[in-house]
Amino acid sequence: MTAIGGAVPYRPARTAAAPLHPVDRHWNASLDLAFEARNGRTVLVDQRHHGPLLVQKALYPGGDGHCEAVILHPPGGIAGGDRLTIAVDAGRATQLLLTTPGATRWYKSDGHAAAQDVSLRAGAGAVLEWMPLESIVFDRAVAASSVRVDLSGDAHAAGWEIVAFGRSAAGERFSVGRFRQTIEIRRDGKLLWAEYGDVRGGDPLFDSPVGYAGCTVSGLLWLAAATGRAADDRPVAASDRLLCGVTKLPDGIMLARCLGNSAEQVRQWLVEVWENWRPVYAGRPAIAPRLWAT
Repeated sequence: MTAIGGAVPYRPARTAAAPLHPVDRHWNASLDLAFEARNGRTVLVDQRHHGPLLVQKALYPGGDGHCEAVILHPPGGIAGGDRLTIAVDAGRATQLLLTTPGATRWYKSDGHAAAQDVSLRAGAGAVLEWMPLESIVFDRAVAASSVRVDLSGDAHAAGWEIVAFGRSAAGERFSVGRFRQTIEIRRDGKLLWAEYGDVRGGDPLFDSPVGYAGCTVSGLLWLAAATGRAADDRPVAASDRLLCGVTKLPDGIMLARCLGNSAEQVRQWLVEVWENWRPVYAGRPAIAPRLWAT
């Protein structure tokens, strides 16, 4: 892990795509983004990509310096053998929200595992938010998703992971396959919180009251706030359609979890929590990107 410092601004190092066997049609794609605060505005100063991963452009929906960036993956899904790598450096005092234009689909495996690795870095005073739309894990998918967050000084970061197991509308359950998920948050090199999930298709946990309780969609909103900005004194709305709750942990970590059978309902509840929390940790109201309503 590289520490921020010195006269040369940090740029995430792009991971070179591994060579493919001639008969393979797997995507090895990477996207490196760097943002800086300039004259009160968060600016995209560097974008490098390999393969089908890119950002349209920096958006300023609030008419101020807060930036939204939409990460595009034109193939629309991640197939067996694909590997996507995303690295984002949000420099000192930047304000940035990253999202996606649609759901991430983890397709049925062809015998190879698929992976998406996301690395988020926030400089001192920055507010960095990682809020992609939901992931749909198809039956027979073999996939691994990781998000690693590295904060400096008094940076704040928030993000969510919404996972739908199987395509419920088509009557499909996640009966065969494997989905692994990693989230790690560090501040100045110290690990503050981590969660590691490993679910196999047909796992008894899907129906267990101590697992997914018969639900097909899980949602987690996490917040890593600097001291005194954890938003724990704000009420969180209950829901009669979801199993949900909030946990406060040391070091400014807050977690909001929910289980349901609709990705839209799970996302809506997480948005309501985010709308409560954001004015505290970011000092600005939460305005949902238009993409979330389409």
